[in-house]
Amino acid sequence: MNELKSESAVTGQVDVVVVGAGIAGVYAVHRFREQGLTVRAFETASGVGGVWYWNRYPGARCDVESVDYSYSFSPELEQEWDWSEKYATQPEILAYVNHVADRFDLRRDIRFDTRVTSATLDEGTLRWTVRTDRGDVVSARFVVVAAGPLSNANTPAFDGLDTFAGDVVHTARWPHEGVDFTGKRVGVIGTGSSGIQSIPHIAEQAEQLFVFQRSANYSVPAGNAPLDDATRAEQKAGYAERRRLSWESGGGSPHRAYPKPTLETSEDERRAAYEERWKLGGVLYSKTFPDQLTDPAANDTAREFWEEKVRSVIDDPATAELLIPNDHAIGAKRIVTDSGYYETYNRDNVELVNLKVAPIVGMDESGITTTAAHYDLDVIVLATGFDAMTGSLSKLEIVGREGRTLGEKWAAGPETYLGLGVDGFPNFFNLTGPGSPSVLANMVLHSELHVDWVADAIAHLDARGAAAIEATPDAVSAWVDECRTRAESSLLNTANSWYLGANIPGRPRVFMPFLGGFSTYREIIAEVAESGYKGFDIHAH
Repeated sequence: MNELKSESAVTGQVDVVVVGAGIAGVYAVHRFREQGLTVRAFETASGVGGVWYWNRYPGARCDVESVDYSYSFSPELEQEWDWSEKYATQPEILAYVNHVADRFDLRRDIRFDTRVTSATLDEGTLRWTVRTDRGDVVSARFVVVAAGPLSNANTPAFDGLDTFAGDVVHTARWPHEGVDFTGKRVGVIGTGSSGIQSIPHIAEQAEQLFVFQRSANYSVPAGNAPLDDATRAEQKAGYAERRRLSWESGGGSPHRAYPKPTLETSEDERRAAYEERWKLGGVLYSKTFPDQLTDPAANDTAREFWEEKVRSVIDDPATAELLIPNDHAIGAKRIVTDSGYYETYNRDNVELVNLKVAPIVGMDESGITTTAAHYDLDVIVLATGFDAMTGSLSKLEIVGREGRTLGEKWAAGPETYLGLGVDGFPNFFNLTGPGSPSVLANMVLHSELHVDWVADAIAHLDARGAAAIEATPDAVSAWVDECRTRAESSLLNTANSWYLGANIPGRPRVFMPFLGGFSTYREIIAEVAESGYKGFDIHAH
């Protein structure tokens, strides 16, 4: 099983099948291979990059600083790669992942344009049979799903969408050749991250832009800037310390919350702290103070400061009122990082449509109809996000003990131990998904953390001649309770966000990420490993 011909199906046996070749999957191939394991990765796309391969919409940019949103496993890689901006755009991040795949010769173990359709456990051998849509049938000791929490695009069931005569594009499946909006009437549905990042760019081209907003979101300017040689040299010289701070942080970046609770500061001190975070830019604003996401009174001070900033750049007070959220605490949904978003509504060719007052009732060949009006359009942009956290897994048929599927197991919401193991599914691991910090942390370091933990667990089994590792039902139950308890003490549990699956009709309302912080989680899973994997059953051959 060396170099693959695209026409021929793959058969045979490997130690590990990796599903996906995004940030986590690429590192998994490298790490497992370095450990002497045989690996085969399958990737639906034609190249590496995962979410950064698919999300090519204009303005797509990371909300973690580039220097931190990068692999830490190779000091040489850290030193040789030069980021051009403080917050990298999608093309640069994709170029980086491609560089890593080439530098470490990872493509030879990845089969592209191939979707895994099923993984079925053989209870007698405790091996998995993995099948793809191209006829591959591979037997693996371990299955590691690195499909990512944000890989399954969500397209709401709009009545008549298929009759629209113009172009329809989804931000999560953007055409590789790009989209030219020059002189066109465009409707963007959704003001989450992809909508907020793309709207300023679309507005610059379009003759007329209608933004259809159901729920206003909090967004903070990225404060983006080019990185010069001196800045890069300083960052590289301090990389070791920067990484240490990131690993020991709540979110996987080196920045720390203010050392005092919000309301123990004077107003001047508090405003200065908010101003500093505002200049730093992006999602970090939600973590200015340590109690900002647990104390409603503390959160109010952050919201008031934010509101003052935003109102100051929007000319029309009525438009500002619609763009300022009134249904959730600031940071309870992921804060978006933008470049000129609110100023865009000062343009004559941009109109905000309030779907709370006049919802969409349907579409026809000429455009979108709400309860109040019809909008003639040439292009509809669906910035409607993802079926997040579990959506990518729901497309796979994963069959564990007694023929029970993971979908059946998770019918009432995802249940894991440490976000890594599931009882009834030995030697099966899901990376950076429900039950882990997931999207609340720097996903590159989180991916490394999970892959390293799985690799060490496999080494533990191999050193003992054991066949499998499987979470116990009691451990899963206790971890679900732990995650629920932590969520209930946070304001994040109070918003109708995709963290709870609230954007998907019929989805059980369960807060899916672990909320204790990245470093706390890291300590917990390390302690489980050091104890000999308590909460897991180790199965002999």
